Parts: sequence; structure tokens; C-alpha cells
Amino acid sequence: MSTEYSAMSGRVRTFKELLVWQKSLALANRIYSLTKGMPPEERYGLASQMQRAAVSIPSNIAEGWMRKSSNSFLYSLRIALGSNGELETQIEIAWQERYLSDVEYQETIQRIEEVRKMLYGMVSSLNADR
Repeated sequence: MSTEYSAMSGRVRTFKELLVWQKSLALANRIYSLTKGMPPEERYGLASQMQRAAVSIPSNIAEGWMRKSSNSFLYSLRIALGSNGELETQIEIAWQERYLSDVEYQETIQRIEEVRKMLYGMVSSLNADR
């Protein structure tokens, strides 16, 4: 394991202890709840896309962490950021199509932004250690 990765991980022993993983997992669960209320014709369309993007975020955080390399972790965090952007776009579409209420939209966007800020913070931290 590289010294940068060791410094980044600090006392954290597993990806499950990372707050960003916990928050992104909660976001994925929220997306599953929201998509249950979407019309049946969206089950294999927008709902499925939203679920995949949401699941990708904590999955990539976990994958990168488990590779025990700062370069791999950084790469996986960037993929998670991409999935975060995909999900935000899909939430916008769902809201514009009136599949989400204004409250559901606002609460979900806030969670997406929170996860994005945390991911950017981790990426910046890893880049600073290089």
C-alpha cells in the first residue's frame, strides 16, 4: 500500500467506516424508494438508470478502497463522481416529467450535492498528497 493511501485512510479500517460511503449508500436506498413510485413503463427505463447510477457511487468507493492503492482509489472516486452527475441529471428528468414532487426533488438533490462535495474533498486530499 502506498504512503499516500495510508495517510488518507488514517484510522479507517474498512470502506464501511467512510462517511461518504455511508451517505452514498443511503442515497442509493432513497433512489430505490423513489423509483418504486414511478410509472410501470419506466421500470426498465429511467428508474433502472437511476438505480444503476445510485448503486455505482458506493460500489466504486468500496472497490477503490479495497484495491489498497491511492491511484486506484482516486480513479474509483472519479468514477463515483461521474455516476453522481448521471444521477443528478436523471433526477432532473424525473422531476421535469413530474415523477417526483418538489419536496422529493429538493431533498434528493441536496443529498446528491452533499455526496459530490465529499467526493471532491477526498479527490482533492488524495491529489494534494501526491
